[in-house]
Amino acid sequence: MHPRDQIALVMSRIYRRGLTTTSGGNISIIDDNGDIWISPSAVDKGRLQPSDIVCVKKDGTTVGRHKASSEFPFHKAIYEIRPDIKAIIHAHPPALVSFSIVRTTPNTNIITQASRICGPVGYAEYELPGSEALGAKIADEFTKGYKAVIMENHGTVVGGCDLMNTFERFETLEFCARTILYGKAVGEPTYLSNEQVNAFDSQVPEPLPEMDEVFYTSEEREKRLEIVNIVQRACTQGLMISSYGTISTRWKGNDFLITPTDVPRWDLRIEDIVQIKDGKREPGKIPSRTTYLHQEIYEKHPEINSIILTQSPYLMAFAVTGAQFNVRTIPESWIFLQDVSSLEFGSHFKGETIIADLVSKHNPAVIVKNTSVLVTGDQLLQTFDYLEVAEFSAKSLVLCASIGNLVPISNEQVEELRHAFIKE
Repeated sequence: MHPRDQIALVMSRIYRRGLTTTSGGNISIIDDNGDIWISPSAVDKGRLQPSDIVCVKKDGTTVGRHKASSEFPFHKAIYEIRPDIKAIIHAHPPALVSFSIVRTTPNTNIITQASRICGPVGYAEYELPGSEALGAKIADEFTKGYKAVIMENHGTVVGGCDLMNTFERFETLEFCARTILYGKAVGEPTYLSNEQVNAFDSQVPEPLPEMDEVFYTSEEREKRLEIVNIVQRACTQGLMISSYGTISTRWKGNDFLITPTDVPRWDLRIEDIVQIKDGKREPGKIPSRTTYLHQEIYEKHPEINSIILTQSPYLMAFAVTGAQFNVRTIPESWIFLQDVSSLEFGSHFKGETIIADLVSKHNPAVIVKNTSVLVTGDQLLQTFDYLEVAEFSAKSLVLCASIGNLVPISNEQVEELRHAFIKE
């Protein structure tokens, strides 16, 4: 994809997710010729087209029908001192701006992939936007090896080996910041040690053996499309981010289809989905690292036909604090979710049967501390609905924390709901 198209696509994603404004933020790519492609100044970010992108040639001449972003100086400065960085995103996403204006940085050890993808975050003191001085201060932070920097009373700037890698880092960092902020509304976030992060990565199981032959029936292809559509929907609604999220659906018997590992969720294609049959994986593909858990759930629960394992910001507030996620808020929440268990960090890999033992038709969701929420259901759309209900419930609990304490539905009202709506 041409740099113009990449920049327009990623800016559209950032704008639709509410991570920048009509006038705010800029994106650039440096190509193999040393030319820098960058979003323009004073052009609506919500309607940015490939034809709007400006090219600043290596010799300093500009090609395009607009003026290059006013923040071009710091993009150029970063590229000059960090040849490993090939793309940059600068924006003012709300959670990261919150850290910026209290003059601190988020601790990315709140979740493992934020630690792995973002690493520690640098901090650049305030200078006039668009100035050479600002460029120098940001570039100085990047000389220290950072790939993400908080700009004092301004926003953030993130770099990567290509634009999709940079977007993944940018989105993950903002998610990390939101998780910390929402967590502080309901409790006190607990951070992982470097040893815990490393131990978590080391317990990832070996992939399943490959199958000899693969058959793609019409039903199987239809289920692949359903998974891709739900992933895209989850990304658009902020229920899943590029760097994390797994969806599976039962195909026949205990065979199922599951999303792959290390494929950005925004860019998932039908052909990326991995078939798991008779305990073996589709050749040439690496399924989610939690495939063993999905397999175990399907084997133990014939009534469960789909699973979503993801990170959504309000539910993760409870995952990182250990605060009780009380779903006795409104009737729908309790009817769909009932009581949601919370498990210790690292309890969702092979050899850990506790999650498979906990989930059921009437207890479809489990929260794993500092990791994720897992939701199960009959059909995939139903499972996604349960996820939405859980996230909306969590959001209500986070928002109400500033005005008072939850007054839950009483035990008598719960029993009334159970009698009226729950069928064994």
